[in-house]
Amino acid sequence: MIPTQPPSHPSRALRAAALLALGLAAATALPAQAQAVGAGQTLRIQINSDIRSTDPGGNRDDNTDNVLLHVGEGLVALREDTSVSPMLASKVDTSADGLAYTFTLREGVKFHNGAPLTAEDVVWSWQRYLKPTSGWRCLSEFDGKGMTRVLSVEAPNPKTVVFKLERASALFLTMMARPDCGGAAVLHRSSVGPDGQWKEPVGTGPYRLKEWKRGQYVELTRFDGYAARNEPRDGLAGGKKAEIENLRFVVIPDSAAAKAALYSNGIDAFISPSPADVVEMRGRSDVLLDTTPVMTMVALLLQTSDPLLKDVRIRRALALALDTGELAKSVTEGLSPVNNSVVPSTSPYYGAAQRGGFKRDLTAAKKLLAEAGYRGQPIRMVANKRYEALYSAAVLVQAMASEAGINVELEVMDWATQLDRYNKGQYQSMAFVYSARIDPALNYEMVSGDKAAQPRKVWDSPYAQSRLAEAMVSRDKARRQVLFDELHQQMLQDVPMVVLFNASDTTAMRKNVVGFKGWAPAKPRFWNVRLVAAGG
Repeated sequence: MIPTQPPSHPSRALRAAALLALGLAAATALPAQAQAVGAGQTLRIQINSDIRSTDPGGNRDDNTDNVLLHVGEGLVALREDTSVSPMLASKVDTSADGLAYTFTLREGVKFHNGAPLTAEDVVWSWQRYLKPTSGWRCLSEFDGKGMTRVLSVEAPNPKTVVFKLERASALFLTMMARPDCGGAAVLHRSSVGPDGQWKEPVGTGPYRLKEWKRGQYVELTRFDGYAARNEPRDGLAGGKKAEIENLRFVVIPDSAAAKAALYSNGIDAFISPSPADVVEMRGRSDVLLDTTPVMTMVALLLQTSDPLLKDVRIRRALALALDTGELAKSVTEGLSPVNNSVVPSTSPYYGAAQRGGFKRDLTAAKKLLAEAGYRGQPIRMVANKRYEALYSAAVLVQAMASEAGINVELEVMDWATQLDRYNKGQYQSMAFVYSARIDPALNYEMVSGDKAAQPRKVWDSPYAQSRLAEAMVSRDKARRQVLFDELHQQMLQDVPMVVLFNASDTTAMRKNVVGFKGWAPAKPRFWNVRLVAAGG
């Protein structure tokens, strides 16, 4: 994944590692018998900043999501391939018109306080999410501003919940399962006090909150009353087993300090080290690496309303000047292959059409430039050094473009300024990164639309918007595939952007961590993971 760890000074890293060794010693001194069965064990996981709250999908960021997805569960969850599976529900029935969803709850599910899960708990949780003042991340998708409006959530009996919608949407269940929305976790009402203020999550997950020592760590402990599904682990769905008694998410903002802590056995897992660190770690016998392609998208954006780049021939020429395969290989140290499609390579909708992309052809590029009357006018490309991959990509684009006679000038700025320029559409070209989306329609939605209304949109195409509108409501997988194929082909023709690659996410671990597996949405899961004795 694009690293979010800032560079650091080695002396600070050593001091931080020393403090970590002192602070975490108690978690490493475990009896051999305890290690064999998981009792008393603590898995120490680095996070680069503290969580923002313990309210799933509320005051949140990526680290908050990653921790709380071990605590809360929703009616449905994402599978490994990002399709949707029942989770707290045993089955989901949809009405013929797509306006009613009926969830039948699983038997035997309990909350962390021992109370049984009932349909009324689901109603209470969703009523809380849908309050205008809830602050829930996905409220706008369910209150009528976005995808649909939930008209009612009803419990006709203790094991059945019925959602009624104002308008049908193919993405209703997908939105319910979104990790950044806390998976719409069903919570017990004791999660809030008598005044309605948040206290702590009382969920149904394999782990429960044990301690949050702000600025230092968040510790979860195994929920012995957890009712696991019978299937194998599958994304955020399937069977979950808390093999290790405690999960301690340790706040280490400095990437060099995190690496030193991993090497010195101060932590067990380091989330998203940089590609350069990954290359270094490959040479160590005490470190295990798990690298997985993820849905994060790195792309070159081209401003189609710019006086120069509004000529599609110049945009096509720039695309033909690039060896995107070599660029992806170089920028990611070989961790990520090229992908010229907005549809992520890990998506079930990524097929033969999406595998087709741009092929470098300098002769064709020069011909297009001549036809357009291009005379070496500079094309300013915005980049930043916070995300090393974006800067490296921009440098390579500049070099490759020059071979076709295209004059690219880099404009390096801080990330906050670049993001502001992106949102305002104030750039000629830009190396940019988009976070993961779990459905191709959402990927296309984030880049296409009316520039006059939303300047951040890259692709202002009535054709694209009509296809996207249909993809948002269609529940026919074959028809959606056709729509995504058409969108891909049209984007290759219009060239509002050149998608370069989907990032890869690496988790570095001590060799005694067994069973961890990354997956496309880049949400680390530490259930079904074991700690074994050295040499075990």
